[in-house]
Amino acid sequence: MKKFLLLLLVSSSLFSQSEYPQDYFRNPLDITLVLSGTFAELRSAHFHSGLDIKTQRKIGLKVYTAAEGYVSRIKISHYGYGKALYVTHPNGYTTVYAHLQKFSDRIEKYIKECQYEKESFEVEVFPSTEELIVAPNEVIAYSGNTGGSGGPHLHFEIRDNQERPINPMMFGIDIKDSKSPFVSAVYAYPKDKNAVINGKNERVPLRLIPKQNGDYEVEKITAYGNIGFGVTSYDKQDLAPNNNGVSNIQTFFNGNKSLEIDFKRFSFDETKHIKRLIDYEYFKTKKSRIQKLFIEENNPLSLYKDAYDNGYINVEDSTSSVFKARIRDYKGNETWINIPIRGKYEILKPLEDDFSNKTTIYSDQATELKSGLITVNFYKNTVYEDVDIDFSVSSDTLHLHEDKIPLQKNFYINYDLSNYKAEHLDKIFIARLYGYYKRPSYVSTKRKGNILSAGSKTFGTYTLAMDTVAPIIKPVNFKDKKWLSKYRYLKVKIDDDLSGISKYRATVNGQWILMEYDYKTKMLVHDFNDNIVKDTKNDLKIIVTDNVGNSSTFEATFFRK
Repeated sequence: MKKFLLLLLVSSSLFSQSEYPQDYFRNPLDITLVLSGTFAELRSAHFHSGLDIKTQRKIGLKVYTAAEGYVSRIKISHYGYGKALYVTHPNGYTTVYAHLQKFSDRIEKYIKECQYEKESFEVEVFPSTEELIVAPNEVIAYSGNTGGSGGPHLHFEIRDNQERPINPMMFGIDIKDSKSPFVSAVYAYPKDKNAVINGKNERVPLRLIPKQNGDYEVEKITAYGNIGFGVTSYDKQDLAPNNNGVSNIQTFFNGNKSLEIDFKRFSFDETKHIKRLIDYEYFKTKKSRIQKLFIEENNPLSLYKDAYDNGYINVEDSTSSVFKARIRDYKGNETWINIPIRGKYEILKPLEDDFSNKTTIYSDQATELKSGLITVNFYKNTVYEDVDIDFSVSSDTLHLHEDKIPLQKNFYINYDLSNYKAEHLDKIFIARLYGYYKRPSYVSTKRKGNILSAGSKTFGTYTLAMDTVAPIIKPVNFKDKKWLSKYRYLKVKIDDDLSGISKYRATVNGQWILMEYDYKTKMLVHDFNDNIVKDTKNDLKIIVTDNVGNSSTFEATFFRK
């Protein structure tokens, strides 16, 4: 143990000077690695922080520790990583294993003791260096589909001693990949109102021409002024059909390097700024991610290298020039895009902007919007740049632009409920209306006196909703007065139609029992192997509460011997 701690301390001081070890970490599964998701892949609101490893469409595969170390963190949550295990190693790195079905017996025993002590399914604990030491090649868990997982797989990460995720392939974790990335679309962007692309001052789709060698040529464009480009690109591995993320993009203007985007490491503090890398408006309207090959203001991402003029190029009148982009996956397979440009100065007819119903939100200062009994507060740096938005109020409905503008942090909506009856206040919440039918979706709401408040990072339409209906509780595999001696699990389905489930509590004969909750299946499950239920006659009581405090109680008696 002393040797382990000494190595950990020494490695912390040497980490920044050492190269990534190539033979230290093993494959966490005993199968050929096939990925459904690559490192730094573009997700809806973040960069993917690890490798999503396919588990042959099933759960329960043995998960091995990638190297010796100790379990430094265990987190169980309804959403996100679900059941997750963190192992810190003597070389200072930490490996993460997420969406697990369950842990190994001794780790399962440890965490269940914590859950019963806290009387909570959701827990987060940080064992000491001596409590859960793991050996090389030890089975520490079994793969699953818990949390926000969209199907059975193992999410695997390697983090440095600053908690920054790093591409596991940099440590020798090998994936078979001989295929070059492919490009599905290319766009050109004007930097300002003086730039012109094919006679327009707006985002322009470019005609992409595939070449026989796998590269791409773009039909010659005319341009003038400062412009940038964007691409929609993906990679494929040999053993999977998935469209995955690329590893590196470099751009060149007339042979000189203009910009590099390197997707090999990032910090969790910056991952939300993916909204600044992609064309957010296009993603929200077309459901496709264009990666901008230029850096706009207030973009703090550390992925960029060698950014000359922030990746923009300047095209002069009556000149011929060439812009090129090289897109690579981690294995070095690459694809080139060639864009010939002819400089052409054009005077565009100025567009008449209609600002009559627009409200300006400033990036460098706080802004407050108010109409009737509704107030919206934007703090400094909520938006990346000054924007003009639609703002209007109709009765209790707040129209706050459309979800096409990326935000750095929450704005706050405040409703004054002075006109509402006191007996209704506890059942009212702030909801965002979404989808074709404008269904209300609960936004985490707080009330202080007559003021109802909620924060959001998404523009859209908001309103007040009232939930007076309690959650539903239904037994799944048993009935009242039934013998369950041969049953391993007790299963109950819970649901709430409007504000959503907030919490639940289950007891047998007055004693709290652990029931695992899967929001995807809406199922509560108790494992009788916890050995908490020992009596022959057992009175079950389950209380489920929604987000505005409506509660339902389910009671039944079952027998075991």
